Amino acid sequence: MSRPANARTDASTVPFPGDRPGPGGRGGGFGGPHRRGPVAKPKNLKGTLRRIWSYIGDERRLLSVILVFLVMSALLGLTGPYLIGRAIDSMSITGGDVDFGVLETVIFVLIAAYVTDAVLSFIQGWLMAGIAQRVVARLRQALFAKLQKLPVAYFDARSHGEVMSRLSNDVDNVSNTISQTTTQLMAGIIGIVGSLVMMLILSPVLTLASMITVPLVYLLGRSITRKTGPLFKEQQVQLGKLNGHAEESISGLQVVKAFNHEEKAIAEFEEVNRKLAEVGLKAQIWSGFLMPIMNVINNLGFATVAIVGAILAIKGHITVGIIASFISYSRQFVRPLNDLANIYNVLQSGVAGAERVFEVLDEGEETVDRPDAIPLAEPKGRVVFENVGFGYRADVPILRGISFTAEAGTSVALVGPTGAGKTTVVNLLTRFYDVTEGRILIDGRDIRDYTRESLRQTFGIVLQDTYLFSGTIKENIKYGNPEATDAEVEQAAAMANADGFIRRLPLKYETLLSENGGNLSQGQRQLLAIARVMLAKPSILILDEATSSIDTRTELHIQDALLKVMQGRTSFIIAHRLNTIRDADAIMVVDHGEIVERGNHDSLVNADGPYSRMYASPLKVAGEA
Repeated sequence: MSRPANARTDASTVPFPGDRPGPGGRGGGFGGPHRRGPVAKPKNLKGTLRRIWSYIGDERRLLSVILVFLVMSALLGLTGPYLIGRAIDSMSITGGDVDFGVLETVIFVLIAAYVTDAVLSFIQGWLMAGIAQRVVARLRQALFAKLQKLPVAYFDARSHGEVMSRLSNDVDNVSNTISQTTTQLMAGIIGIVGSLVMMLILSPVLTLASMITVPLVYLLGRSITRKTGPLFKEQQVQLGKLNGHAEESISGLQVVKAFNHEEKAIAEFEEVNRKLAEVGLKAQIWSGFLMPIMNVINNLGFATVAIVGAILAIKGHITVGIIASFISYSRQFVRPLNDLANIYNVLQSGVAGAERVFEVLDEGEETVDRPDAIPLAEPKGRVVFENVGFGYRADVPILRGISFTAEAGTSVALVGPTGAGKTTVVNLLTRFYDVTEGRILIDGRDIRDYTRESLRQTFGIVLQDTYLFSGTIKENIKYGNPEATDAEVEQAAAMANADGFIRRLPLKYETLLSENGGNLSQGQRQLLAIARVMLAKPSILILDEATSSIDTRTELHIQDALLKVMQGRTSFIIAHRLNTIRDADAIMVVDHGEIVERGNHDSLVNADGPYSRMYASPLKVAGEA
């Protein structure tokens, strides 16, 4: 079967030496954010924009259509000020005569131009919204697909909320950037060029006078964006931390309440929320400075144009209509400059989000299968560890010189103190991690010689911390074998002793489960996880504290069911209760990453070693890796 849903390593922890990845490990869900380095503005604005552009793909033709509409809209916009100037000049100030023919024509053309411009703007917005959503859908799909290909180690080092923030908030930022800035950017450039041309045609002198504000606009925009860029990036980081903390607090609400940590959780959330609010406030204040100061600069420019224009009009070099047209064109020239500065702020935020998305897309995936890798067909289940060594960090080994043989169809139990490395053994066997020393063989071949997909189809895994998806009970049991019939599902549930409680539910096998089966007891969730593995009929079983969450009476039924499903299959059992492994063919005691004792139950009890001492004391249990 493919990797079972319950065979996951909790993404909320950071692997430390000897720690077991998962809810019992250290890290508390803040592994991702605390590893982050200093925040800076977007590292590569042009490069990130090019990558966003690559996701536009087939939409480029539609963008060309939008560009044509933008040019048409810009031309219509440029006719307005010119016609207004003609209308003013059609009225003689000195004689009081009015050329009504010219005035009526100007009004009719103006109305037609503005209506057409409005229609074109609506079409542009409609088309651009569609492009933005389709592009972001492709980006989100690529990101989600990438998450499926990342190694378990990636999720061990980051909180769930941090990953989810990139999939939701950061992608939404990219969406807003595409939809808001693309047409504005193109329209702004066209508007600036067109207005400048018309201004030069009307009066080169007035054009020169109006240009005094351009350097001021540029310097202001540059200084503001230097401040807002890092702030928007920090805002996204803090938002990821906030999501991570909220996700953990909600997922572990029962634990929070059980330890009376409500106030502490609120205080921690308040601290993260405060930091987010502070950086958000700074970003908004700095970006908010832009428009008021821009308006002051623009008004200075208009005043300059009005004064110079009045002097030229008095001297008879230009008409009043030309001054009116020129002021309108100067507004059309300056407004896009203001918009471009504002767009750059939005662009900074979008690029910051896109960089965080692309960071995930650039992460190294699980090592690819070797070119000559073969499928693991009809596995017998003989497993050999040859001098295996491994460490989550290169300088801190977790396993040292692990060697043993599990013959096909036999059961091997791993016991030992917490952090000894027992779960690490099975993580290496399933290639959630790859060995750093030695090798692991199944049926005489290195597991790296097999395709990873076929290798994981060989395993059935039941963890202490099971996971169920939102959906029906039947769908969850069929997760490892989608082609199974309803009769096979019910048979597997009966073997796992789950059929009884399922049939007592109002909708039986069609009962909908909430997230992670929250509407079932922990023991019932464990029973469904065992039924799921039984239905998959794997060649090798891995039972990691599979019965630890089940009461003693139910455990007896489960033990009988497990003995049936283990017949003829190689089984690895990580035991919390030593009485559950009495019948194992081989028991290995793991301590400090080494096998310190091995044998069957009777021989180990008589050996008066670590196993005998653990077994003799009911208060001492094997723990978990």
